[in-house]
Formats: sequence, structure tokens, C-alpha cells
Amino acid sequence: MSALPLPPARRSLGGSGITTSPLAWGMWRSEGSAGEVARLLHAAMDAGIDLIDTADIYGWNGTSGFGDVEALLGEVLRADPPLRKRITLVTKGGITLPTPYDQSRAYMDAALEASLTRLRVETIDLYLIHRPDVLTHPQELAHFLDDAVASGKVRAIGVSNFTTHQIETLADLLDTPLNVTQPEISPLRIEAIDNGEMDQAMRLGLTPMAWSPLGGGRLMRPESERDRAVGRALGEVAEAHGVDRAVAAYGWLMAHPAGIIPIIGSQNPERIGEAAQALTMRWTREQWYTVFAAARGAPLP
Repeated sequence: MSALPLPPARRSLGGSGITTSPLAWGMWRSEGSAGEVARLLHAAMDAGIDLIDTADIYGWNGTSGFGDVEALLGEVLRADPPLRKRITLVTKGGITLPTPYDQSRAYMDAALEASLTRLRVETIDLYLIHRPDVLTHPQELAHFLDDAVASGKVRAIGVSNFTTHQIETLADLLDTPLNVTQPEISPLRIEAIDNGEMDQAMRLGLTPMAWSPLGGGRLMRPESERDRAVGRALGEVAEAHGVDRAVAAYGWLMAHPAGIIPIIGSQNPERIGEAAQALTMRWTREQWYTVFAAARGAPLP
């Protein structure tokens, strides 16, 4: 059976010159003390994961908490200054509640400054526009992103949850190339593979970061017959490789030629450590397409 390549030890974030681990740790579920966050961050780094993903909205509970997770990470970085150089720091802006989106120049300038202050850093390695604001002209957003990079406050830029047309338009208006796209991708959500998003990423040189790579937990706790079918297909591969089903899901994504980086959302140190096992998985084409067919819910043509 034809085997697919192993994931590389390092991934490039588009053409930015920044190299990171092929897995990321995401902080959207982070809460508690700075000490607890530091424990999880070190668990990620012990597993070789140095790409750390957060956002200004993380911590929002419906009434308060906007910026709380960035502030927690900022406390960790303040307490251990050398740690900053060991991680690639990702954050996002452009969501403001209850509006819900604002990417006007004035708002984005303020949002970026607020993130820098909460994180206690002078530069953010990768800054993403979290969700598209259709009431802001993309030229205005492009000017903000270009200036953010020119000022040295941001090293690389990208988008999250943008459509292919929105990405294309913004990319055409930027002087600074986009480096990353962050859609939802998992064995249960394959639209980004089927609808041209991954093809566009490869064409434009964007590195995809996949949020919710376990389908919101439904790969581990199936809710439908389709969930169960995909889980069974992944489970067979996981058993053959001696890994957990979640690990197999990460490996399935990383086997795609677009160079997808799964964002691990677990707040369990052991689960974070186990994720690195996906780097040792050598998928066959037959195994990969069996999972893909299960996700489609129909045989491949």
C-alpha cells in the first residue's frame, strides 16, 4: 500500500520565515490561575509544541472576561521572561461584543495595542483577523495589517474563518503577504478540503491551522451515526498504530499536503503530551481515504 510522508519536524508559517512545531496548543478553554496555565504551557513545550494560539475574546463568558486568557498568558510570560523566546505567539482580534465584529482602522489599532499590553510583549509573532467583518472595506483592513507589520508590532499575519473569496480579496489588497489561514477542519468537518480552501492555501502559500480538530469532541463522544462511522474508521487506524483516536485525528489532518497544523484544545497535560505521537504515524492512502469516505457519508466516486 502506498504510504504518505511523515509530518515534518518543523513547519513554516507561510513565507514569513517563522518555523514552528507541526502541532499547536490552543488556549480558548484556558481558565484558572497563571500557575495552571504555565503548567499546561510547559506540558506542550515538553511535547515539542511551541506554537501557542490564543485570542482577545478568549475568556469571555457571555457577560465578562474579554481578554482574560491573554492576560493570564501575559502573567506567565512576565514571571518567566526567557519563555517568550521559546514560543511562537499567536493571537487574534476583530471580534467585539455584542457588536459582534469590528475591523475598522480605529478599532483594530486599539485591539492590537490592548493585546500587546495584556500579553506583556512588544511583538506578536502571528496576528490573525478572527472572523470577517463584512461592514469594513478590505482595503481598510489591509492598511491596518500592513502597518502592523511595518511597525514591528506583528511579524506575520493571517485570517481565521474567512471564505476563499474574502481571502483572495484581502490578499490582493495587501502589500504584506498573508501567511496563515485558520478554518475549522476535522475528520467530521471536511468542507475546507472539499470547497477549495486547502487548494487556495497551497496556491497562495498559506499554512492552515485547524481549530476544533476533534470535531468539538464528537470524535470521542459521537452524537450521530456519521460521527460513529468516522470514529470507527479512525479507531481502526489508531489501533493499528497503537495510539488514541484523538492522536489519529491529528495525524489524519497532518497527512494532507497543505501542511495542516492541528490546534490541540485539551487542558489536560497528559492529553497534550500524547498528541505528539501523531508525528510518528505513517498513513497509507487507503487508510486516509477510508476516513475521508466515512466523513463524506458516501463512497468516493
